[in-house]
Amino acid sequence: MPVKIRLSRQGRKKIPYYHIVVTDGRAPRDGKYIERLGKYYPKTNPATVDFNFDRALYWLQTGAQPTDTCRAILSDSGVLMKKHLLEGVKKNAFSAEQAETKFQAWFDQKNQKTEQKKEKAIKARDDAAKQWLENESKAREVKAAAIQKKQAAAAKTAEGAESAASTESPEKTESTNE
Repeated sequence: MPVKIRLSRQGRKKIPYYHIVVTDGRAPRDGKYIERLGKYYPKTNPATVDFNFDRALYWLQTGAQPTDTCRAILSDSGVLMKKHLLEGVKKNAFSAEQAETKFQAWFDQKNQKTEQKKEKAIKARDDAAKQWLENESKAREVKAAAIQKKQAAAAKTAEGAESAASTESPEKTESTNE
């Protein structure tokens, strides 16, 4: 029985979230599973992953094969790195303490990059909002100027019509009255 670590889709139409599950490779995508490891929310920026690190590591060490997407998620969160370092410890390439220090250094660097990405996304969102606000205020000013111009032209034509009516000769008014 091939054991897989894969995603099980949940959520509504166009608003997905996924459960990271350990399942028999022959089971359907959203079918029966052996264990649920956590959740994956791809709609956030950056994507949010919440799962049990130790259980994922256990299943990888016992031979479970992750799908491509799960492999990327596990790699990004450090499970595959930890597995690699633990295999080095089994082969006596280095000690467990050295493996842990290497993992912590890698993990700290990864967290720093993630924080920078979040800050960059927040800054881009704020800049876009500021740009939109500036564009809207310019558009309002242009609209207000056009309205003022139109009202001034209407007032001028009304004023011109009044002055033309007052300058009309009485002869024309008398002939039209008859």
